[in-house]
Amino acid sequence: MSSTLFAPLVLPSGAVLPNRLVKAAMEENMAGEGQLPEASLQQLYRRWSQGGAGLLITGNVMVHAEALTGPGGVVLDAHSPLEPFRLWAEAARSGGARVWMQINHPGRQVMADMPGVAWGPSAIRVDIGKHSTRMAQPVEMTAEQIDATVARFAETARRAEQAGFDGVEVHAAHGYLVSQFLSPLANRRTDRWGGSLENRARLLLDIVRAVRAVVGARFAVAVKLNSADFQRGGFDAADARAVIEMLAPLGVDVVELSGGSYESPAMAGRSADARTLAREAYFLELAKDLARGSPLPLMLTGGIVRRPVAEEVLAEGVQLVGMGTALAVDPDLPNKWKTQADARVELQPITLQDKSMASAVGMARVRYQLRRLGRGGVPRPSVSPLLAYAREALSRRCSLRRYRKWLLARQRASM
Repeated sequence: MSSTLFAPLVLPSGAVLPNRLVKAAMEENMAGEGQLPEASLQQLYRRWSQGGAGLLITGNVMVHAEALTGPGGVVLDAHSPLEPFRLWAEAARSGGARVWMQINHPGRQVMADMPGVAWGPSAIRVDIGKHSTRMAQPVEMTAEQIDATVARFAETARRAEQAGFDGVEVHAAHGYLVSQFLSPLANRRTDRWGGSLENRARLLLDIVRAVRAVVGARFAVAVKLNSADFQRGGFDAADARAVIEMLAPLGVDVVELSGGSYESPAMAGRSADARTLAREAYFLELAKDLARGSPLPLMLTGGIVRRPVAEEVLAEGVQLVGMGTALAVDPDLPNKWKTQADARVELQPITLQDKSMASAVGMARVRYQLRRLGRGGVPRPSVSPLLAYAREALSRRCSLRRYRKWLLARQRASM
């Protein structure tokens, strides 16, 4: 059964993807000792590579050892040994897929119990209602810290290429640091990084320039961007269109469109915005508008589980289809779609009314599947989401103790 889904795509850099199906980034929280990728991550990505997706994008790899989205996060910086990353890249490429490393800094979007730093464009805490006190109180970044952050992104990208990855994706969505700078709600600065969209986009543009300057011409550079933040007065679709135009001359290969943040978790299908109420392809209505005249190839991610929906996405002018949860539940879905157009996955919806908790519980259920795949097992989609959340909370305590100890040793060694 022929389909555009299985046609190769040549990117602006000249790099070629085998097909249009992408395993989108999902935060695995599976780092081992030293915040490094270990055997379970290798096994997980080997399994995905065998499943037929043309491109695998890793869960976010952190560029700053003192700023993690969670204690199980992988860190790649100037001091990280490269061999574990080489093994990870080899596993991800073993079945014929290409692999990009998503690189990220959480900024203010870190839990209050995490050691290290909580930085933001402005000293404004994440507002998730009654759960807000669980989030760290950020400090406003200095110009020196902003410059150092740009350098960290470039160093992580440079080392990712050395380790054998085919590209990187700069995470500028979901309310993390770069997304915070883009948002007029999180960014209240009055200097060259605040105010106008051109100023708020400066951090992202500087990062992309710095990354492209230290990697090879055929090494892919992508950006994950919110199509909208889904918050009144926040980053919106018109802003997204303008930022894509700004990125076009900088050597970007793909812009992945998503949406939301901890404050409005549309990426989990939990925004109240009518434009994301579809059960699949949450952001397709916004992406259709952005795809018209886009100077860069676009990728759409958000709830896609059926081949006809994936084909509809391509028919609307989007070049790549990203899938996350679907491939956590069935890593073979891309291969199945070649012969079974009706193959799909289905998970029971999370019915909690608290949007923040519903998003957290849903992501815990997904990560439960990732850990099973990483052990060489099979997914168990019927697991209770609340049980998965409780088990993850216990695992997080162990990871947090280990991360505190590792970070303290690192800080002492640098004195």
